[in-house]
Amino acid sequence: MEKLKTNYMGLEINSPLILSSSGLSKKTQNIITAEENGAGAIILKSLFEEQINFMTNATLYDSIDYPEAADYIKNYSRHNFLNEYLDLIKASVKAVKIPVIASINCTSDTEWEGFAKEIEKAGAHGLELNMNVFHFDYELTSAQIEQKYFEIIEKVQASTKLPIAIKMGKTFTNLPYFIKQIKFRGIQNFVLFNRFYKPIINIDKMEMTNSSALSDETDIKESLRSIAIVKGMMPDIEISASTGIHNANGAIQLLLAGASSLQLCSVLYKNGLNEFKTINAGILKWMEEKGYNSIDDFKAKLSYSNIKDTSVYERFQFIKHISTIE
Repeated sequence: MEKLKTNYMGLEINSPLILSSSGLSKKTQNIITAEENGAGAIILKSLFEEQINFMTNATLYDSIDYPEAADYIKNYSRHNFLNEYLDLIKASVKAVKIPVIASINCTSDTEWEGFAKEIEKAGAHGLELNMNVFHFDYELTSAQIEQKYFEIIEKVQASTKLPIAIKMGKTFTNLPYFIKQIKFRGIQNFVLFNRFYKPIINIDKMEMTNSSALSDETDIKESLRSIAIVKGMMPDIEISASTGIHNANGAIQLLLAGASSLQLCSVLYKNGLNEFKTINAGILKWMEEKGYNSIDDFKAKLSYSNIKDTSVYERFQFIKHISTIE
């Protein structure tokens, strides 16, 4: 697949298609199967700070009658979670030849620098920071929330030499400005966008419940515009597209917009890991029809800086279309 070679986080990968961080990437056999079907890289299941805290607190609750043991139990639980994750990294790196990238889900600026050091020692080829600093305090300004991101990033950077990618949500007041500030701090790799838990209300049971965790192919609209704009404004950064990539058509659109790589998840749950092979074949077929010999030949060809009418990315209202419907 020489024609499909590209780069992610400074790593050469044989295909732009990456196994996204998910339940699928916490099993070594799935990682092997993904490589066999043409995945260019693996993002391991995230090590979640939120989950570690929850499980640690649950263990502490069970030992509430022995407060003197609390610190020991807390430290043991955290190290146990970390050691399991380090074992996954070691096993995965040994099992496949493609890059294996660790992922940590950060909600605070504590402890992650230590975790990042251990992840590097375990042999990971890169580190994805799956960041979601949510706040429900109307006294906090956007600038204060963004500062928390910077603090996490700077502490992790100081603790590891691994290439780092920031996996982001889309709810920022000025995304290009925020990414520019992160870039100023030495980060060149971004994943757009994170897919967050979205609760819904069951009106029969009168209770909160879960919406579907899986995306569909229309969800590329969530990231396509932002990728095109950000890549057009900062052509030297690398963007990995995430959410809604279900076929070669969507993959090609995101590459044209400016993505260097594409993270697959929901389509793999629906159709299996052989979808890597199917989508790679679809991209190659389109490239041959258009006369392209590499991903770089057309990557970002339709980004914000490479089209004449930038209003197609700037426009937010259906001015022409809706106004003609009566």
